[in-house]
Amino acid sequence: MPEYAFFHGQFMPLSEAKIGIMTHALHYGTGCFEGIRGHWDSERESFCLFRVQDHYKRMLEGCRILKMNLPYSLDDLCRLTGELLEKSGYRESVYIRPLAYKSSDVLAIRLHDVEDDFLIAVTTFPPYLDVEKGVRCCTSSWRRVDDTVVPPRGKICGIYVGSALAKTEAQENGFDEAIVLTNDGHVCEGSAENIFLALQGKLVTPPSSESILMGITRDSVIKLAKNELGLDTIERQVDRSELYVAEECFFTGTAANVAPILEIDRRPVGNGQIGETTARLQKLYAEVMLGRNPEYSDWYYLVSPATPMQSGQKRVT
Repeated sequence: MPEYAFFHGQFMPLSEAKIGIMTHALHYGTGCFEGIRGHWDSERESFCLFRVQDHYKRMLEGCRILKMNLPYSLDDLCRLTGELLEKSGYRESVYIRPLAYKSSDVLAIRLHDVEDDFLIAVTTFPPYLDVEKGVRCCTSSWRRVDDTVVPPRGKICGIYVGSALAKTEAQENGFDEAIVLTNDGHVCEGSAENIFLALQGKLVTPPSSESILMGITRDSVIKLAKNELGLDTIERQVDRSELYVAEECFFTGTAANVAPILEIDRRPVGNGQIGETTARLQKLYAEVMLGRNPEYSDWYYLVSPATPMQSGQKRVT
């Protein structure tokens, strides 16, 4: 089955979508991206693009940070994603990667007077973390970049060198994932996930002021915990030592979903098993991201490949 991309304003085979070696974004990391899940529902023969509008809103915010102007509205971006998914012909859950980037063939350390472009690729993506077995973590020696250095809210490409350093350090030392601290030593997030702790009947997670990515899965879990479980989430600074005394810990992210953390720095979290709250949130999130809960209909953008969408049409339950 041929894979397709949206590139240079048109749909084409993925194998033909090429970027030149002098592209500005390749040399300087001047791009921002999103990761969007398309969940395949075999019963209804349709995809649910989960919170796709929120992903694109965040990407457009990243474009503003990088002084990029795309010729597409929010509705255009959602429509193009749906059309690409239909054209690609997948009948399984997929991972969608939009990328806005500085596209000029120029060696120049600046954002102004550099051309912008946009692409979308779609592919399959294996599980990022083992959500069934749970995750063993270490705190990383690498620190999270501060908002005054490179703003982390924009999913800016260059930032992810730090994530790669932390992930590789963790795995080469026998762990599954890293927990990254801020420059002043507070808990920030995983290499590519937000983090939650269960403490004294409440959820605790670092706030936006701690240089975290404002995760869409994070926001979904906060809402599900409140609406479905009656659990409040406190957003505050988290000390490293709190990781060691938490009753439960888990990661959230588009790639990670809700991933239980069973061990941190060779200390068991709680009793070393998947906690009750984590398990309930895992189940809730797994159900809601398939697009079947009318209470969250504004989170869903449904694509049925057998009956192509009309331009600008939004399918919701």
